[in-house]
Amino acid sequence: MAGKYQAYSEYKDSGAEWLGLVPEHWKLKRFKFVANAQKGKLPKKIVADEDGVFPPYLTMDYLRTGYAENFVDDKEVTPINEGEALLLWDGANAGEFIKSRYGVISSTVAHVKFFNQLNKQFCWHFAKLLEIQLRTSTVGMGVPHVSGENLNNLIFCEPPKLEQEIIASFLDHETAKIDALIDNQQQLIKLLKEKRQSVISHAVTKGLNPDAPMRDSGVEWLGKVPEHWAIKRFKNLFKIKKRIVGTLGHDILSITQNGIKIKNIESGEGQLSMDYSKYQIVNEGDFAMNHMDLLTGFVDISSHGGVTSPDYRVFTLSDKNSFPEYYLYFLQMGYLNKMFYPFGQGAANLGRWRLPTEAFNDFIAPYPPKDEQIEIANFIAINLTKMSFLVDKANSAIKLMQERRAALISAAVTGKIDVRHWQAVPFN
Repeated sequence: MAGKYQAYSEYKDSGAEWLGLVPEHWKLKRFKFVANAQKGKLPKKIVADEDGVFPPYLTMDYLRTGYAENFVDDKEVTPINEGEALLLWDGANAGEFIKSRYGVISSTVAHVKFFNQLNKQFCWHFAKLLEIQLRTSTVGMGVPHVSGENLNNLIFCEPPKLEQEIIASFLDHETAKIDALIDNQQQLIKLLKEKRQSVISHAVTKGLNPDAPMRDSGVEWLGKVPEHWAIKRFKNLFKIKKRIVGTLGHDILSITQNGIKIKNIESGEGQLSMDYSKYQIVNEGDFAMNHMDLLTGFVDISSHGGVTSPDYRVFTLSDKNSFPEYYLYFLQMGYLNKMFYPFGQGAANLGRWRLPTEAFNDFIAPYPPKDEQIEIANFIAINLTKMSFLVDKANSAIKLMQERRAALISAAVTGKIDVRHWQAVPFN
């Protein structure tokens, strides 16, 4: 960073360790003298406006995903326009700044209004630097939240107005280039994940021989399968186990989309049980499946002994002419391709779309010869290893670019680099 950009000629101590030295001619102010943070409120009524339109209630989920479950028109709450700065006040992400969508903010969000003498885009970039300080200084024994006193007393750098505009333009331009590179890597990861699904799906349902004679499976979603393959129901392949442990002191196993993990219950994170003695036993080599949530759940073969939620499904491969890893890939495909979804029951909008036992037992799967199952499983494993390497490489590149982006913003808004003579160079 220092090699590419010049420093200012004179600096002064900011008085804040995290901020360090700043240009001599810049002003230093407390946050409360440059902005006002107004927390949202809980709406008192939910009614439409005169046009029958409800502005969305900006919860954190809506800010992140654009999906709003609640709509409000509370005249006591100020609507927020698109692109305004919001600060997440409570919750796991307390202290994070987010640009607004249109709507009415919830009580867990604060509207940050920077005063008129400041360039709003410079303020936004500086706010992302303040975010680091806020996220490491949240308070509260239960749900973390931002301390208003801490926020108001944070130091804010105020360069001359023209300099703010140049810094903002510089950062908009340079971060856009970095964001484009990050987006390319994210698109690559998306394509690799799609290819992963395609490789698994084709191999476990069509086999590896493109010249093999095919026949109609008689199952609509499965289509044609190799002529020499049989078809079996899950109840003829698997045996469901339900063994309540009855004692404490066992490893607690979580079923994640990255496999079965040993849960750290000491951290207090995630859902915790009042009585782990009511959990069910999972032996090494057992299948364990979160069949309660067909959208975000998953299935894996456990490499650990332990216990898991009694609501999950634990089962073994009882058919001796079958290879566990082949059927693991088939089951995982059931989640990735939402094959199980049409057979589910429950409340999908609440994340509880489950696969009942009867539907599980009656589900139909291809049944290749065992040696072919082994060949298919090995083929998938080799290809997934290659794709995982490429995904890891892309994620590493994204992390490096994000770190560079953050460092560039920090250096510019705190005056560690002088960009007053910067000129934009077009990029594709």
